[in-house]
Amino acid sequence: METDCTRGEAPVNDATTGPAGPTGSLPALPAGTRLLHIGPHKTGTTAIQGALFAAKDRLPQHGVEFPATTRHPMEAALAACARPAMMGDTVPTGKHWTRLLQQVEATGSRTSVISSEFFADAPDDETVARIVEQLGGERVHVLVTLRPLARIMPSQWQQYVQNGLRMGYEDWLHHMLRKAPYDKPNPSFWHRHRHDRLVERWSRAAGAGRVTVVVVDDRDRDGLMRTFEALLGLPAHLLQPVPDTANRSLTLAETEMLRKLNVEFRGNGLPDELYSKLVRNGAVMHMKNSCSPTAADVKISTPAWAVEAAGRIGAEMVERIAASGVRVVGDPALLSALPALPAQPGPPAAEARIAPEVAAQALYGALAAAAAAPVRHTAEAKSRTVHQTSSKDLVRVLGHRCLKKLRRR
Repeated sequence: METDCTRGEAPVNDATTGPAGPTGSLPALPAGTRLLHIGPHKTGTTAIQGALFAAKDRLPQHGVEFPATTRHPMEAALAACARPAMMGDTVPTGKHWTRLLQQVEATGSRTSVISSEFFADAPDDETVARIVEQLGGERVHVLVTLRPLARIMPSQWQQYVQNGLRMGYEDWLHHMLRKAPYDKPNPSFWHRHRHDRLVERWSRAAGAGRVTVVVVDDRDRDGLMRTFEALLGLPAHLLQPVPDTANRSLTLAETEMLRKLNVEFRGNGLPDELYSKLVRNGAVMHMKNSCSPTAADVKISTPAWAVEAAGRIGAEMVERIAASGVRVVGDPALLSALPALPAQPGPPAAEARIAPEVAAQALYGALAAAAAAPVRHTAEAKSRTVHQTSSKDLVRVLGHRCLKKLRRR
């Protein structure tokens, strides 16, 4: 790639820093620290947020507070970063951020931990500096969790599809890796996942001495939990994984079904609020909760050219992170390691087939979400029977009804 988005500006010497020792020897942060975990996305954030929230009532016994009232204070983070909500969701306001700041302030001199991957979306140095200052200035310690790009890309693509993306995986990879200026269709991707620049932005605000980068090793499923425990001075194994089927990644067939639905949804000009209620929080959520992937399901497969490109970018990022002077926990070499490719890659998207029971669960989820917001019959609906109405018009009428109900609420 020839763009500034994916290439280091100059060669650096990484001899000045290196990975910290084993987690057991990782010193706890000073009492009263406000640990700000900024993600980015697809680096174990949901697992950590779930474990912290589940242990919320036991943390104070060890001098630690989890000030948020929900597992993930997403609206507060979005408001702090002046970023829009996910497609059709509640618009975040300054009140969300102010409420979280008040909850953090109420922890007093105790250690607190705030976690949201959406802090990685802070657009510029000014916003980052403001967030650090409002959370406590010198009391803030920033934690960045990182995984290899090659493992992040398929997860991030299917997550974008869950927010309305209509582009296929290989086409999306082509735009992200080969088509300058590498910012379409998702400009947030490189802002989040050019990890060296993410670290540099937050280091300029907090200071390199108050930034820790944790390299997540997918072979050690509990490693991230143990790292958080060490940094927060918590007893070993206090943080435990919380099963969360709603956060599982979609299979290739599920993602392709949703992507094609996105094409129809946009083509018919339906409102974003309807997508949030019926699709993302209806069909997709119910499908995730009701259907577990099996060995027969085809996973999203990244082509070799994209894996190799991700490895090269990862190596550049490792050099710049090492030169930044921040503390690195774990093995930075993992960020540029190339994952083993399957001996036989999965079938192309056109051949992916979704099981009938999975499609049925998705359809039921959408119907259940619609039924949860009953609406009055309109004159338009009464004037024609169902069999006299085209499917396109039926979808429009249903969308109009649900939107009216959402607005009344």
